[in-house]
Amino acid sequence: QVQLVESGGGLVQAGGSLRLSCAASGRTSSIYVMGWFRQAPGKEREFVASITWSGGSTYYTDSVKGRFTISRDNAKNTVFLQMNNLKPEDTAVYYCAGKVAGRDFHWWGQGTQVTVSS
Repeated sequence: QVQLVESGGGLVQAGGSLRLSCAASGRTSSIYVMGWFRQAPGKEREFVASITWSGGSTYYTDSVKGRFTISRDNAKNTVFLQMNNLKPEDTAVYYCAGKVAGRDFHWWGQGTQVTVSS
């Protein structure tokens, strides 16, 4: 089992930046991919970005490409989401997630609120 704890959310003005962190504990050796998802009020949860734990390959949803950067620090079992040029439509609860190979994301953090004011 893997436990995930997010931090770094908050309130920021449009055009500003935030950096989210997700600390993993437990059986971290089983992690294959880590990702970030978000859920805005009244909307379904959506994929934001992911990174493979060993090779560092990254993937992003189109709406955040060029603005968000996902990275990881394997030594600290932590994944980051650097968010720049934030827009009001980025407002959501952001969730960290992880998975083993061959499965959907099945480890989830508790979420951290990001609010971008216009």
